[in-house]
Amino acid sequence: MKYLIVGLGNIGSEYKNTRHNVGFMAVDKMAASKGASFETKRYADIASFKHKGRNIYMIKPSTYMNLSGKAVRHWLTELKIEIENCLVIVDDLALPLETLRMRKKGSDAGHNGLKNIQDLLQTQNYPRLRVGIGNDFSKGKQIDFVLGEFDKNESATLPLILDKIEEMTLAFCTIGIDRTMSQFNS
Repeated sequence: MKYLIVGLGNIGSEYKNTRHNVGFMAVDKMAASKGASFETKRYADIASFKHKGRNIYMIKPSTYMNLSGKAVRHWLTELKIEIENCLVIVDDLALPLETLRMRKKGSDAGHNGLKNIQDLLQTQNYPRLRVGIGNDFSKGKQIDFVLGEFDKNESATLPLILDKIEEMTLAFCTIGIDRTMSQFNS
């Protein structure tokens, strides 16, 4: 069994610790804990490891957030992975910080990364793990908030959030999405 875990984010040091890059942070943390390292390939940095008999591939698209679908489509095809075995980890303004929700499918909810994936895969039917980043910003400041770094209090909870994302991702790959959703979704 093969799985593709997609951490959404933007390349470049100016985006490294921003809320929009929580997907990158999640796969970086997982790679570190599994002793895997990323290498730059076509459209993405990619790393892989084995877990309970599964081959798990992780990518960080190098196409910038709004063109993430290009990397997802390429690596699903290249690795011959079924779309239901692809999990996209994405930041979500509509969820409070520390809230994690796995879904089998869904709309892009105004997220440009998900919109591009949906457009290029020509379906909304792919699993995603929505990571709440909260919405504590004033009117007209959404972009600044999303592209801003986690504040001191948020940063303190980030390691726990990333641990939980790893736990949910590994469960997705071993016990399946239905059992993972019923066990972890809040």
